[in-house]
Amino acid sequence: MGLSQTLLVYAMVCVHLGVSQHFFRLRPLPSEHLPVPDLKEDPDPEYDPREQDLAEKPLRKKLGSHFDPSFMAITAPLPVNLSTPDGQWKPPGHMPNEIKKLDLTETPYGKRLKVGKKARRKFLQLLWTYTYCPVVHTWKDLGVRFWPRYIKEGNCSSERSCSFPEGMSCKPIKSISKTFLRWYCQGFLRQKYCTWIQVQYPIISECKCSC
Repeated sequence: MGLSQTLLVYAMVCVHLGVSQHFFRLRPLPSEHLPVPDLKEDPDPEYDPREQDLAEKPLRKKLGSHFDPSFMAITAPLPVNLSTPDGQWKPPGHMPNEIKKLDLTETPYGKRLKVGKKARRKFLQLLWTYTYCPVVHTWKDLGVRFWPRYIKEGNCSSERSCSFPEGMSCKPIKSISKTFLRWYCQGFLRQKYCTWIQVQYPIISECKCSC
């Protein structure tokens, strides 16, 4: 399944005035754009959940096993500094095969260079570090109409080009989806009906250097 088939964003808002109904529609649509852009909300507080609607115990029960404290929080988390002093990220795990198998002895002129094992290892490590694309996590406030309210989103680093020569950039290639509760209203003013529904929220889980 390709990226475009697995990523989701939310399209909303349908507002009918006068004698017609006032309602919100939350519909997942395929998209290549992550992280999810900010949703356009109706500013009318009439469509916000009331204090009794935000009681933690029933909401935890409704969300069930989908509650993941690694990616969601009920109250505002403390800010975390994810930057490194020298701006370099150290790649975790094993070196990718496409880098490990590079032939450093070939030249554009047909001649071959002699490259020692130590020099080759250092160069490949430098290349791997330079082209590595980390997922940078930041906490985002989704607003009172989502529960839990805070999500830890993934972003692909955009501080510099990830290729040499420059030109390529870090882009998302994989995502995971987390289940949240969304305050959903139908109807108009006093005749409206609101409830919590489960929705899927996609989060970038892997980035790669690409065109």
